[in-house]
Amino acid sequence: MDRKPQSLAVLGAGVMGSGIAAMAVGHGMDVFLVEVDENVLARARDRLPDQLRHAQMLGVLPTGRPPGNLSISTSIRDVGVVDAVIEAVTEESQLKRKVLAETATVVGPGTPLVSNTSSIPIDELAADLPRPEDLVGTHFMNPAYLITMVEVVRGPRTSHETMAAVIALLDALGRRAIVVRDTPGFVTSRLLHSMINDAARIVGEGVAAVEDVDALLEGCLGHSTGPLRTADLIGLDNLADSLIALHERTGEDRYRPAPELIHRIRHGHLGRKAGRGFYDYGEVPS
Repeated sequence: MDRKPQSLAVLGAGVMGSGIAAMAVGHGMDVFLVEVDENVLARARDRLPDQLRHAQMLGVLPTGRPPGNLSISTSIRDVGVVDAVIEAVTEESQLKRKVLAETATVVGPGTPLVSNTSSIPIDELAADLPRPEDLVGTHFMNPAYLITMVEVVRGPRTSHETMAAVIALLDALGRRAIVVRDTPGFVTSRLLHSMINDAARIVGEGVAAVEDVDALLEGCLGHSTGPLRTADLIGLDNLADSLIALHERTGEDRYRPAPELIHRIRHGHLGRKAGRGFYDYGEVPS
């Protein structure tokens, strides 16, 4: 990018999409947030001021910079000229490919298409794109408006121009980019998700209670929150989707979702967003 990026489209207003939108608005960018579910879109819009206040209190937003504007829509077709597009829909390959392919017909050539994914190879997602060189991957951590390091995934067909534009975008958002090679799960998910899955198996086998597993990982190994509290933050359904994607693409049994994880998902215990996961959080967050 020859100029500082000023606008961004975010596709998907779930936990990750809304967090990415809040981060960008907080850094002064104008954001166009697209979500097909009107109720999800409204909740994301209403949650934005609280996310910005939280980020401001923790000192992760630039001082003296007015927030950007947030526009919302249920259609990708409403996205105008933007500096980049970040896709943050459900971790399902066919859905992501469909959304990205439709987006490529709306934005101009050379506009970076960024897929926020925790496990799906970028070149797989580029399969239906007329310009695969415009696609790059990111793996923002939750909450995206607080965590300042981002895993960036360069696909084998990603162009130098796209990489430069996305690094410039992340720099404007106050994020430090670590670039990794394209492979299922990349770095963070291959390491973290298998650890969380093992922690869930340990609980399911009755070896230790949820709190004790987390306490041991925190106190003995320095994990900041413990794997099971981290799972609740990710969302147990999102975690299972990523594990399934990893298992299908690697064949490694350590990525097969643990029975304890599936049991909790089937009972609606999806983590913090549902008010209960491995821990009980009381009321469902607004």
